[in-house]
Amino acid sequence: MYFEVNRQNFRETRVAEPEPQPLEPGQVRLAIERFAVTTNNITYAVAGDMLDYWGFFPVDDQWGRLPVMGLAEITESANPNINVGGRYFGFYPMADQVVIDAQSASGAFRDAGPHRSNHAVVYTGFRNVADDPDFRPELANEYLLLWGMFMTSFLADDYLADNNFHGAKQTLVTSASSKTSISLAACLAKRGSHRAVGLTSERNRAFVEGLGLYDQVITYDEIDQLDSSVASGMVDMAGSGTVRTNVHNHFADNLQYSLTVGATHWEDMAGEAALPGPTPEMFFAPGQSAKRAKDWGANELARRVDGAFASLLDSSSDWLTVDHRTGADGIQQVYNQLVNGTANPSSGFIVSMGDAE
Repeated sequence: MYFEVNRQNFRETRVAEPEPQPLEPGQVRLAIERFAVTTNNITYAVAGDMLDYWGFFPVDDQWGRLPVMGLAEITESANPNINVGGRYFGFYPMADQVVIDAQSASGAFRDAGPHRSNHAVVYTGFRNVADDPDFRPELANEYLLLWGMFMTSFLADDYLADNNFHGAKQTLVTSASSKTSISLAACLAKRGSHRAVGLTSERNRAFVEGLGLYDQVITYDEIDQLDSSVASGMVDMAGSGTVRTNVHNHFADNLQYSLTVGATHWEDMAGEAALPGPTPEMFFAPGQSAKRAKDWGANELARRVDGAFASLLDSSSDWLTVDHRTGADGIQQVYNQLVNGTANPSSGFIVSMGDAE
C-alpha cells in the first residue's frame, strides 16, 4: 500500500496497492514500521523535479511517492549479505512495505537501484539501528521527526560560520516554527554572539517565543520594524516570494546573504525578479557535508553532528508532542494538515500504514 501524490497538483492524492513481486537477486523487502511526516516533505514535493525527490521511489510522470524518514524491518532477503530481521533507519516511501536494490556495507546497506545513481550518498543509506550507538529506542519517534532536518540545519549553520556569516551580525530565520528552523535556531543559539531573529505568523508567535531559542521573534508584517542598518542575513525556510521581497527591500545592501532551504509557504513562491542585496541561493547540504568530511574526517563530522543532535533530542520534550496516526486515513489526515498549513507547530506526526510493530 503506497500513498501517492499528483506531481502537478499536490492536494490530489491516492492510495495504490500493487501486487507484490518476487525479489530479484540482491534485493530486500522491508515492512515499514513507521515514518515521520512534516512540512519538509511538502518541500520535497515542491522541489521534486528540480532536486529529483520524485526519483527516490519513481512511479510515473503524473504520480509520485514522497520520501520520508522511517524505520523498517527486513522481512525477505535475496541478498546473501543482508539478513532477515534487521531493523533499519533511512528514507522510505509513504507505504507499508518497499523493495530495495541493496548493496551491503558494515552495519548498513544502500539503495543501489539505477534510479538512485545521481543521488548523494547521504540520501541512499540505511542504517541498522542495532549497530547505531546514537539511536535511542525510547526517543525513536523524535529521532525520525528531527534527524533529517537537524542534519540540514547543522550543515547550514556550519556553512555560515565557516564563512563568518559573510559579515552579518544576525540571521533572520523564516518559518521559525518549523522543525528545520527550530533545529537551526538551536545551532545558532550555541554561537552566543550571533543573533537569531525568528519570522513567523501571528498564529504561531506564542509557540516560537516559548521556544526560547530566538533572540527576537517578529511576525511577517513586522519586517519593516527591524533596524535595516544592521548587517543581516536570511535563511529562508518559508520560500515565500512576498517575505523574501520584503526582507530584501528592507535591508537592501545591508543583507549579506539570502539562503534558501525550504518552501513551507509553497503557494506564495513567486516574488520580484530583481531584488536589492545578494542573489538568493539554494543551500546544498551534501556539498557542505562533503567539505567537512574532507576538512575534519568523516568520523569527526559524525561525532560533532551526533553530539549536537543529542542535545536537541534531550530538549525536544519541552516543545514537541508526538501524534501517531495509522493506516491510509491517518496519512491522509496528516498530509492534508501539512499541505494546507493548518498543523499545530508543536505536533510531530508519525504514521504507520501497515501492521508492523
